[in-house]
This record gives sequence, C-alpha cells and structure tokens, in this order.
Amino acid sequence: MAASFAGCIQKSPLSVAHKLPHKPLSFAPVSLISYKSSSHLVCSSVSLSSPANSGAGVPLFGGVRDEKNLKDRSAFAQTEAVRHLTGSLTSAAGFRFAVVVARFNEIVTRPLLNGALETFSRYSVKDEDIDVVWVPGSFEIGVVAERLGKSKKYDAILCIGAVVRGDTTHYDAVSNSAASGILSASLNSGVPCIFGVLTTENMDQAMNRAGGKSGNKGAEAALTAIEMASLFEHHLKEQ
Repeated sequence: MAASFAGCIQKSPLSVAHKLPHKPLSFAPVSLISYKSSSHLVCSSVSLSSPANSGAGVPLFGGVRDEKNLKDRSAFAQTEAVRHLTGSLTSAAGFRFAVVVARFNEIVTRPLLNGALETFSRYSVKDEDIDVVWVPGSFEIGVVAERLGKSKKYDAILCIGAVVRGDTTHYDAVSNSAASGILSASLNSGVPCIFGVLTTENMDQAMNRAGGKSGNKGAEAALTAIEMASLFEHHLKEQ
C-alpha cells in the first residue's frame, strides 16, 4: 500500500514535522526530504521500485529507468574480449610425464599407479614418454618431484602415495609434509606437480579409492596431469 510523507514543515533548520503512516511501508512512490541549506527544506518525489513491480529487480531512482546503461552492462558481460584458457583432454601424444610413487602402503599405491598408466595409454601417451620413480614414502615425494621438474624433461609430474591414519600423530606430519612438499615442487620448478596422495582414516577408505567402489584416484590424477600439461604447453608456455 502506498505511503508518503504528508508534507514538510520547517520549524527550525534542524527539525521537520511529518506524518507517519500507520501501516507498513511498501515500495510505492514516496516523498523524500532533502536538506539543502540552513533555511530551506525541499520535498522531492522519487519513485522506488522493487522486483515485484519493476520487472527486473533493479532499484529505480528519480523515476527513470536507465535502459541504455543496463544494455551496456549486459553487453560488457558477454564481450568477446574475455578469453577462457583451459587444457585439452583430447590427446596427450607428445607429452612426457614422470610419476613419483611411494613404496609405503604399496598395496594401495600399486593400483593407483596402474590406474594412472592405463589413463596415460588411453590418451595416447607412449610408454617411452613415461618415467616411474619409486621413493620410500610419501614424505620423500616432494624433493624428488622438484628435482624432476627442474630437469625440464617433463611436462608434468604425477605424485602418488597413500597415508593412512594410525594411533599416533605421525599421520598428520606426513600428510601435511607431502602436500606442502608437492606444492613447493610445483612452485620452485615451474612444472605442474599433481597431488595424487591419498590421505584416509583407514585402509578400507584407501582401497576403495584405489580401484574400489570409489573409483581409482590414480587415474583421476593422471587426467589432471594431462590437462595441466596441455594448459602450460598451449597457453602458459614460457617465452
């Protein structure tokens, strides 16, 4: 229901008497009071609209809808100047990959490795373009990944490991160190180092993610390696 201020009465430069409505305000045209000087008060009628009565959900000020501005904003949002860069998963032929695998919990890491190698083969990566490097555990992955990345022989480094929570805080130390080490390897070498280390609460969770009912995370990590290699080669290659 429309509501408005009945009028403006100047009693003093800082006081205004007005009539308040007894029902809730709505977004119908109202009168707004603007203070211009110490001796003049001006009442101006301004139209406000809500999504219910404007049709577009845009506040209207001064009773004028700026259609041109809205069109310009819409055109800007759809401008062809914005480019979206992404890696390709159509084929990885010609790319070289290194896979760093932790031997600890090999019952988990071996199926993860097999899933990764099968994925590389499916995307046309030749066996001679893949080097597999075994390390004692997930803690040692980072330093090896960084050395491989700095060699500039590979388009991406896939890091595979499995850390399962035990009775001590060893799990937290190893999982955090593995994650930070792989990240540092990427940043320091400039080559994508893919995090394919499982960190699970128990062995059942790990096996489920190494070819069980939750899929094979090694295969998924290989897809990430392919996409990142493509992204760097086609869009982010150093000059």
